[in-house]
Amino acid sequence: QVQLVESGGGLVQPGESLKLSCAASGITFSIYTMGWYRQAPGKQRELVADIRSGDRINYSEGVKGRFTISRDNAKNTVYLQMNSLRPEDTAVYFCNAAYAGMFNINYWGKGTLVTVSS
Repeated sequence: QVQLVESGGGLVQPGESLKLSCAASGITFSIYTMGWYRQAPGKQRELVADIRSGDRINYSEGVKGRFTISRDNAKNTVYLQMNSLRPEDTAVYFCNAAYAGMFNINYWGKGTLVTVSS
């Protein structure tokens, strides 16, 4: 059974930092592209950042220079370090595992809420 479990969300003030973690089980973690997505109230889910099995990284324009995605294949975990948080970063953050082979496979976590407010 595949599980993606996010942790690390919470309430912070603008300018502060948070680090999200996503622990995966039930998949061959190292071959998956791992991503962080977010969904703000009333908006569509959007990509924040992803990291491929070969460590190629992609960031959305709005988080470049502030967020850092990383992965630890030995721990089956992907991280999102978020610095200089802004109120517009407030959203539920979801972990995603994707594999594009003969069949496209996508798994999602249940999400963790990040609230940036003074």
